[in-house]
Amino acid sequence: MMGLFMRKYIFLLLFFYEAGLASEIKSGPMVGYCSMREASVWVQTSLPSDIMMEYSSESEPQKKLRTQTIRTIHENMCAATLIADKVEPGTKYNYTIFINNKKVNFLYPTFFQTPSLWQWRTSPPDFSVAMGSCVYVNETAYDRPGNGYGSDYEIFTSIHKQKPDIMLWLGDNTYLREADWNSRNGIFKRYTHTRSIPEMQPLLASTGNYAIWDDHDFGPNDSDKGFPYKNHTFEAFKAFWANPNYGFDGKDCITTSFEWGDVQFFLLDNRSFRTPNNRNTGKNELLGEEQIDWLINNLVSSKARFKVIAIGGQTINSAAIFENYATRADERKKLLDLIEAEHIKGVFFLSGDRHFTELSKLERPNTYPLYDLTCSALTSGVNKKALEEKNNTRVEGTVVMEHNFAVLRFTGNDNERVMTITVYSVNGAVLWEKKIFAKELQ
Repeated sequence: MMGLFMRKYIFLLLFFYEAGLASEIKSGPMVGYCSMREASVWVQTSLPSDIMMEYSSESEPQKKLRTQTIRTIHENMCAATLIADKVEPGTKYNYTIFINNKKVNFLYPTFFQTPSLWQWRTSPPDFSVAMGSCVYVNETAYDRPGNGYGSDYEIFTSIHKQKPDIMLWLGDNTYLREADWNSRNGIFKRYTHTRSIPEMQPLLASTGNYAIWDDHDFGPNDSDKGFPYKNHTFEAFKAFWANPNYGFDGKDCITTSFEWGDVQFFLLDNRSFRTPNNRNTGKNELLGEEQIDWLINNLVSSKARFKVIAIGGQTINSAAIFENYATRADERKKLLDLIEAEHIKGVFFLSGDRHFTELSKLERPNTYPLYDLTCSALTSGVNKKALEEKNNTRVEGTVVMEHNFAVLRFTGNDNERVMTITVYSVNGAVLWEKKIFAKELQ
């Protein structure tokens, strides 16, 4: 009798243990890059587990497709990316996550969509891109004393309500603290802590997420290529984001590019090649010669109507203060001169970093103007002195000194494409809006 009782007891323990694991998602799922032939979904489990994704198109829900099963491991804080490799262009797929063969149920929709094959067939599709930067999530034990630096986490709910096709995270997507940045374990713990907040999860689960970094998710404040633990933050970035690829020509960096409709996005690395701010000798670089060369080559080859370049810090702001590109005047001039000399059309810059939002516009006498939309901050502290800066390129009426996010909407037929910029408050109220026609950038 005792043997039978013990066997039943052990069976029940194993049953509830496995059932518990089935619901033990630490954070995610998060949709990453989506292309015409494959799509990615990132998941983090609480314990090492076997994970798998089942997915089906809305038009054929009965046709169940499955990814390979992946084992999450402690060394990566149990984070892993699943690849759906049986997808078709222009299709929406609903997906389900399985942990240790147990289905995980969510209280919000989980789906991804692939870009449409429109070339030579139709006008480019309309789509939208949400964006923001500077995500600080409080953790009292490791924060500086005083009031919490992070707030208004409900902004992620407001972004989700806009139903963007893409979410661009423009740097400082987490804030490494003093206790974090000197060890791989500390860096991975900080990435985990930020990613786990509940308000973020519905947005992650149904929007394609792409990211760059800035100083705080790369290392300490104002960190540069000399940061001794940058290999660990590079590992963490790759483990927690599902960009299409990382680096170029064998360089360990986050530089990458992707296309959606008639827009090509260039995600640049403003930390891995950056000269220290206080260095008195040698080159004064931000992107570095090789990355600029990579960018110009790809801009020249691009067939996209809009070429959107995302850099952690401001490019067009004329004020040579803090970490604006204007503090690296020679390299900044080189980049802008090359864009003009190569007759590259449709360039538009995005940036974060500054803890306020503004649109800058640089008039160029021989060609079209260059814009830079700075969008910050999502949840971190707000810069209330933005208007005191002598930014000679600022577009009047675009400064926002409160938590906010922006959405770019690309709409219209071939020859009348327009990018509409809308900036929203935490609760989703429109703060300002501006239309930029593709023909203005030619």
